[in-house]
Amino acid sequence: MPSPLRTDQRRFPLHVHISVMFTFLMLLTAVVLGLFNYSQTTRIILSSSEHLFNRIEQDVRLDLHATYQPIRHLLSLLADYPAAQATDLQQRLALLKPFSQSLKDNPDLASLYLGYGNGDFFMVRALRSEALKTQLKAPPAAVYQVWSIEHDGSAGTRSQSLFFDQGLSLLARQDNPDDSYDPRSRDWYSNARQSGDQITTEPYVFFSTHNVGTTLARRSADTTVIGADLTLAALSATLIKHVVTPNTEIVLFDAEGNAVAWPDSSRLIVDDRTARLAKAADLSPRLHALLSGKQHGNRIKVDGRPWIVARSSLQEGGPQGLQMALLVPEDELLVDAYRMRWQGALITLATLLLCLPLGWLISRTLVKPLHALVKEADAIRSFDFNFPVTRRSPVLEVDQLSLSMARMKDTLASFFRITDSLCAETRFAPLLQRVLFETVQIAQAQAGLIYLRESDGSRMEPYGLVIDDTPQTLETFDIQGHDLQTSQGPAWFEELVHADNVVTNLGFEQARDLQKVLLAMTSPRVHLIGIRLRNRHNETIGLLILLVNDSGTPADLEKLRPDRIAFLQAVSGAAAVSIESQRLQAKQKQLLDAFIQLLAGAIDAKSPYTGGHCQRVPELTLMLAQAAAASQAPAFSTYQPTEDDWEALHIAAWLHDCGKVTTPEYVVDKATKLETINDRIHEIRTRFEVLKRDAWIDYWQALAKGADEVALRDLRDATLAALDADFAFVARCNLGGEAMAEADLQRLDKLARRTWTRTLDDRLGVSWDENRRQARTPAPTLPVSESLLADKPEHLLERDKNELIPEDNPWGFKLDVPRYKYNRGELYNLSITRGTLTREERYIINHHMVQTIMMLSHLPFPGHLESIAEIAGGHHEKMDGSGYPKRLKREEMSLPARMMAIADIFEALTAADRPYKKAKSLSEALGIMATMCREAHIDAQLFGLFVNEGVYLQYAARFLDPQQIDAVDTASLLHKAGLTA
Repeated sequence: MPSPLRTDQRRFPLHVHISVMFTFLMLLTAVVLGLFNYSQTTRIILSSSEHLFNRIEQDVRLDLHATYQPIRHLLSLLADYPAAQATDLQQRLALLKPFSQSLKDNPDLASLYLGYGNGDFFMVRALRSEALKTQLKAPPAAVYQVWSIEHDGSAGTRSQSLFFDQGLSLLARQDNPDDSYDPRSRDWYSNARQSGDQITTEPYVFFSTHNVGTTLARRSADTTVIGADLTLAALSATLIKHVVTPNTEIVLFDAEGNAVAWPDSSRLIVDDRTARLAKAADLSPRLHALLSGKQHGNRIKVDGRPWIVARSSLQEGGPQGLQMALLVPEDELLVDAYRMRWQGALITLATLLLCLPLGWLISRTLVKPLHALVKEADAIRSFDFNFPVTRRSPVLEVDQLSLSMARMKDTLASFFRITDSLCAETRFAPLLQRVLFETVQIAQAQAGLIYLRESDGSRMEPYGLVIDDTPQTLETFDIQGHDLQTSQGPAWFEELVHADNVVTNLGFEQARDLQKVLLAMTSPRVHLIGIRLRNRHNETIGLLILLVNDSGTPADLEKLRPDRIAFLQAVSGAAAVSIESQRLQAKQKQLLDAFIQLLAGAIDAKSPYTGGHCQRVPELTLMLAQAAAASQAPAFSTYQPTEDDWEALHIAAWLHDCGKVTTPEYVVDKATKLETINDRIHEIRTRFEVLKRDAWIDYWQALAKGADEVALRDLRDATLAALDADFAFVARCNLGGEAMAEADLQRLDKLARRTWTRTLDDRLGVSWDENRRQARTPAPTLPVSESLLADKPEHLLERDKNELIPEDNPWGFKLDVPRYKYNRGELYNLSITRGTLTREERYIINHHMVQTIMMLSHLPFPGHLESIAEIAGGHHEKMDGSGYPKRLKREEMSLPARMMAIADIFEALTAADRPYKKAKSLSEALGIMATMCREAHIDAQLFGLFVNEGVYLQYAARFLDPQQIDAVDTASLLHKAGLTA
């Protein structure tokens, strides 16, 4: 988790924030207004576009109506014209004049014609284009064409075209011999004949002129139908007028999707094999998407561009009417809204550019007092409370902050001064006196009294009294303690039991046991300020009482302000924490010391061979350390241990053998060479017994076979005597009291080669671990001959890998680690040259120092106790570097560690509670140590201090038997040690 004081990102001044905020608000306002205007404008335009689309639809509808309705009226009039029922061309030419006039009056009308039930056909067509005249091979001056088809039963069918000018004068006649047109096969004829009303065909491409149009027809008589071809080219021109934007697309199409009208009319007809109408969906991708149903509401998006669409149905144009589709690009439709939006943005930007300098100047002016406050806060953060007072600000909140900062600075200065003085005091009694002096000074009181709770009880006892800045003895004033749970205390005490603080007025009569205090203050009435002292668990640990003279002046009442009481309570809280911490620290030290002594006592009780060693060595070490600290010798002039150093030495001395808890008792207490949990000499005795039984068996067997009884008896007795002597020798070797001679080792080896016969399986009834070791060799076939003194593979116990100490271990141990953890071979153990311990067992004994250092290194000692492991773990080191476990030399060891070595050796030599040796006298012990001093095993200067300062006598007077205290010739002793010439 990052520190809250670390700068993880750039910070900017307040005036920059104000300017940015001012700019942001203006920009936000402009954006909101711009978006609102844009939204409203868009909504208005879109709403207007809907009205526009409706108007366009209405215009197209009116155009269609205006196109079709006159023709319908015309057909109704002409259908009853008498000449319409004529039977030959000559009679029918009477229709030329009304027909030509109708064509002239209706420019969209392409032709008028009549179809008869016998197949006759009469048409009048207006020739309005040169292309049409060329197609029909008409004279240049021709204005109208009359197409006539007559069926004469005798003469056959005659088809001819007559061309007339503007005055209806015949210009030319043209026969059409190959004409096979029959009106009766046309839909307009059959549909009109069957219907009583006028009919309108679907738009189609006229066969003769390739124009897009539709046919209107109605029945003129029973078998006569009059029709009119109406071209729709004008509709395409009409649609052009309704194009809203440059890329607007508008189309009319029939029920089958055929385009009828399109601004570009040239695309309406597709000429492949026959002329046909183009599909509306093929005119553009937008129309294709629209007619495919891909629009969402009135919008469609094609190729990433949004379009606004409208679609409606028209009744005119055919049996099923026509449909109109209109598509307008949204960006083109909303171009005015876009323009207004950008104009608003530019106006906003210009306004911002004008307002930025003004906002910058105003913000700089406003934040100048804040800069001063920041500098003052930095000074407070650096605990500099002498920074000059910040100037006043015209801004109310900033000015109030400045005044609050000044008050806070004064309060913090006082608080830190008090807490620093409280934290600096490490002793309990002076701490209480400091608490009283500081709180009395803050409260400007004349007297102060502190009560503390005893242990875990509820009784409050007085612990300190100050009057007029002078500490007083409590006994002089007869101040009594009070119980929190009873109601027998003074009124102010009872009130303080239920409140965090009490402020009351106290007269002489109500003072009770504080009356002598009031007399000392020479004040008949006082203001009493009582504050409860609480620890971290909100438990009451004491009471702080402050007495202020009640002179009736405003100055005395000023001292009782709530903010001053709150400050006093905050200070008392810090004082309570300090008091509680001191008490807890003292209890923790007591607990740790008791635990250490408990552990040392347990180690001593573990084996009778150690006795009270762990309890006496600390005493002797302390005596020697006190002598070194008091010595004026140059070698000890720099040794001035602090309270922390004494604590570290005390703990290290008590724990110097704590690693012995890991040493097996049967190794420490090993009294004979074959002893483990039990003494295995009994097993060997049994084997000798077996051999003696074998001697008797051999005697009786040989006697039974008739051998010489006297010779057999002599051999038997000699064998038994030899066996007794050999066992007595083995038993003596097992004791290990004296050094083994080479002859004894050879005799032991010779005895080991003697065999005995085992008939029982030695792998039955043993532990799984021993079975595992026995499995190293195959089981022999019984009975089997075995050595009398055996070193078997199962006697070798492998050392676990976790017990190996690497050469680069972090503790610096330098030990020769035996390959096996135990070697319980019988011959191997009996061949120990001195003592009862094998090399492996000697390593286990010495390994307690390794365990001591490792155990102490893993304990979380505070910094001032981190030397404990070094002091406790060095008492088996030698000054020449041949000791263990680190092979340290004198200069690599601290002075307390060298003291521990001397104390450990002297205690071991003089201890009277060792069952395996006799306690040595003072002269004997010091003589051995003098030799060790000459051989550089112990520190020579410390040994000289030990002798010259009589430390050994001080120890002897407390712990040795009077019979051990004999005369010591210190001069010869120091000479023997090599300390004098």
